[in-house]
Amino acid sequence: MTSSEDTLARLAAVIESRKGGDPDASYVSRLLHRGPDAFLKKIGEEATEVVMAAKDADHGGDTGKIVSEMADLWFHALVALAHYGLTPGDVLAELARREGTSGIEEKALRRLGERESQEKGKP
Repeated sequence: MTSSEDTLARLAAVIESRKGGDPDASYVSRLLHRGPDAFLKKIGEEATEVVMAAKDADHGGDTGKIVSEMADLWFHALVALAHYGLTPGDVLAELARREGTSGIEEKALRRLGERESQEKGKP
């Protein structure tokens, strides 16, 4: 495991340990207690803040702000993964699976798979 994988795994373990915890004592417990609407809203907000930081950087702003906002986005995404019983390893495995595949090709294959699934569902 690389050090970045270690960091993600450690953070995911802390988030997992907060499941069912006291929402008054832990931010993660509070997010999980409030349910998907709470952490999904935070993911949307943080994604917007990443975009805004990047736009600012395009005009001379501090690129460190992109890193800070991206960390917030990743953190809330990890909360979502935990809620759905997934781990950073699941995402890393998917990225590894896609490695070496053209993004255009990968997207076309996904669309084809979705179409085939829809056709199977038809009577």
